[in-house]
Amino acid sequence: MNTSDFYKNLYDRVGKRIGWDFSHLNSTEVGQGWDFYEEVLKKTKPNDSILDIGTGGGERILKIAQNFEYVYGIDYSQNMVDIANKNLKKTKLSNVKFLLMNSSKLDFPDNCFDIVADRHCDFTPSEVFRVLKKGGYFFTQQVSEGDQINIKKAFGRGQGYDIKDGTLKNKYLKQLKKLVFTKIESFDYNSKITYKTEKDYIFLLRYTPTIPEFGKKKGDFEILRKFIEKNKTEKGIETNSKRFIIIAAK
Repeated sequence: MNTSDFYKNLYDRVGKRIGWDFSHLNSTEVGQGWDFYEEVLKKTKPNDSILDIGTGGGERILKIAQNFEYVYGIDYSQNMVDIANKNLKKTKLSNVKFLLMNSSKLDFPDNCFDIVADRHCDFTPSEVFRVLKKGGYFFTQQVSEGDQINIKKAFGRGQGYDIKDGTLKNKYLKQLKKLVFTKIESFDYNSKITYKTEKDYIFLLRYTPTIPEFGKKKGDFEILRKFIEKNKTEKGIETNSKRFIIIAAK
């Protein structure tokens, strides 16, 4: 078996894992600007309610759910909602519900959440504004176009590869400013992140859109082999993580 076949077989084995729980990944990060849900908690008051858009398997929101009176997590994937409900059953929490829902049309009344959080999911600003209470906060963290730029250059394609860095952030800021938010802030960071093993990094490629349709194009695994060979150090496979966060008060 050559090295490219090894990575293809490893990719197929990793693909048998169900869920989007990245907490098991063995990685180290230097220069991370914040922890998203820690930022959310800084604005949280006793008895607040929260809507978590793009909740995935619910792992992250479940860790802070005890800080809220009630929690709704929504995702557009039924598989993710099913996983989130399985994860919920492992807890003793009674204030959490996970629902299948499209973020472009939120099936909630006006002014019903103190906090709306969105991590790495598309959203519709007018819908966020509608369901948010007066005095409430909206948080979103998104992946910048300059994220993992070394592997995108290796493949000559990738999420936001041909788009100027900052385009998505500016689009969302422009949309939010058209609404009557009382204060809007945004921050960026560009950290160095190292994934300890090939398995860790391939899991990332498998379950994120960094390289769209990775593994389906001829030569993908040979490009991956060369990328790992070039970017592997004693600590693991190095790349960068570039994120921005927007915090808007209603």
